[in-house]
Amino acid sequence: MAKLVLQTDFGLVDGAVAAMYGVAYGVDGELSIHDLTHEIPPYDIFAASYRLYQTTKYWPEGTVFVSVVDPGVGSDRRSIIAETVDHHFIITPDNGTLTHLAKFVGLKRLSVIDEASHALPGSQESHTFHGRDIYAYNGAKLASGQITFEDLGKEIEPEQVVMLPLGEVKESADQIAGTIDILDIRFGSLWTNIPLATFKKLGVAAGEFVQVSIYYHDQLRYQNQMPFTRTFAAMRVGEPLVYVNSLLNLGVAINQDSFSKLYHIGTGVDWHITVKRLSV
Repeated sequence: MAKLVLQTDFGLVDGAVAAMYGVAYGVDGELSIHDLTHEIPPYDIFAASYRLYQTTKYWPEGTVFVSVVDPGVGSDRRSIIAETVDHHFIITPDNGTLTHLAKFVGLKRLSVIDEASHALPGSQESHTFHGRDIYAYNGAKLASGQITFEDLGKEIEPEQVVMLPLGEVKESADQIAGTIDILDIRFGSLWTNIPLATFKKLGVAAGEFVQVSIYYHDQLRYQNQMPFTRTFAAMRVGEPLVYVNSLLNLGVAINQDSFSKLYHIGTGVDWHITVKRLSV
């Protein structure tokens, strides 16, 4: 039996997530159900896409992920199931949630779920809680082996699914430019889309300083010189730093404080960052 992992923007202040658990256990009481997060910011499909990319590869092959950030629930947006090239399954709305997995992992196959044939019995008059009635229900059936990928609907080509725009990484002789994709939320650090392998081309060694510039669209919001360091412990409390995050991309932080809150820095393709090597 495969594991079932749930992600939503529902939070835990009401019974929505518990209802999804209840439906899944109603399918099979022996299921192994886990939470990725239920604290995706409301309607933030990009964050949902990123958190799947951050997480899926660390779970066993065959794990079923149900991701529900669904501002278009009840509309004509499709429900889909995808299998990644490393053999994980994702059931989600077709609204861009698969963007990062498609780009950085790869999608092996996809199908559009036939919602009329694969819905929780008795839920046909409900049109606003597909997280419970379509996604958790079918995720549980798939994880428990009661249905297969092929049972759920008609297969489509990967290029037919909705994709969100992603920021570009641009290189020059002395600097790398990218975007601030997301926050290390609890600590307020900025996670960029700049890979460590690209940053290494600047030849910056640990302990050396770089100039960091952050823009919202074309407006400069922050600029400072700070060291590239391997650990937070190498810095005094309150000092800024550039480091390598757990996905081997560049991060920008303040030791034991929130960079995002202090400087009012957001995330997404409109937030640009440059990291420039200083002249020796």
